[in-house]
This record gives sequence, C-alpha cells and structure tokens, in this order.
Amino acid sequence: METLSFAWWLWALVGLLLLAGELLTPGGFYLIFFGAGALAVGLLKLLLGIQVGLAMEGLVFVVISVAALALFRKPLLQRFQRLSPTSNVDNLTSEIATALEDIPAGGRGKAELRGTSWNAENLGDTPIAKATRCQVERVDGLTLLVRPL
Repeated sequence: METLSFAWWLWALVGLLLLAGELLTPGGFYLIFFGAGALAVGLLKLLLGIQVGLAMEGLVFVVISVAALALFRKPLLQRFQRLSPTSNVDNLTSEIATALEDIPAGGRGKAELRGTSWNAENLGDTPIAKATRCQVERVDGLTLLVRPL
C-alpha cells in the first residue's frame, strides 16, 4: 500500500509561494520561515528520495519552520532595525509654515508647509496675517497647531 505524500516540487512550490507572501505582507518575518521549512522538506525529498508519508512530511515541515522562527526571527528583526533610519523624518514640530489666509488668535485657517496646504489652528494670543510665517507647535491629525513668530 502506497502512502500519501507530496512530491518534492509541490513542497518547493508551497515554499516559494510562502516566500512571495512574505514580500506582500507588512513586516513581521513569519512567512519566510515557513517558506524555508517547505523548501527544506522539498529539498530533503529531492536529494534523499525519502517517502515517509504526508503526516511525517508535515511534522518535519512544522519542526523546521518553528525551529527557524525561534532561532532566527529575533536576530533578523534586530538587524533590520539597526539598518533603518532612527530620525523621525515626518516630525513637523518646530517647522516654519506660512499662513495662506488670516488666522485669528485661537481660530482656524489654512497654512502651507512643505508645499502642502494644511488646516491650521492659531495657539497664540495674536492673529497671524496672510503670508506671515508661523511655527508649528505640534500636529493633531491633519491640523497644524501653530504660533506666530
């Protein structure tokens, strides 16, 4: 009686699909290890010609995948975090904006920052005249909270 098992190329195909899935999902580094596990099972079947049945192949797949995940995920994440920039490039605090219209004290209007029109709220006690520069104190959603210079 012949046991049911996947062909080596089917394991390789599943592995490649899982690796491609890793590229399509936001960071986390999970699918890459399961893809590597499937490729490892396919390679073992191809090189050693082992015919052990689908249950055993599945067990080998899970053991390899989970072991790789446990051993390599944390160092891989740390390596990529070291390579990513540490500065907050989207921090707009202390930037200088230009009022696109008169903004009364404690009122709302429009201001331009980095070539984009923003809603702006004047946190100061004096109005900000049109075309006057103002400093960004903080950002609340899509609204710049500004003070006159």
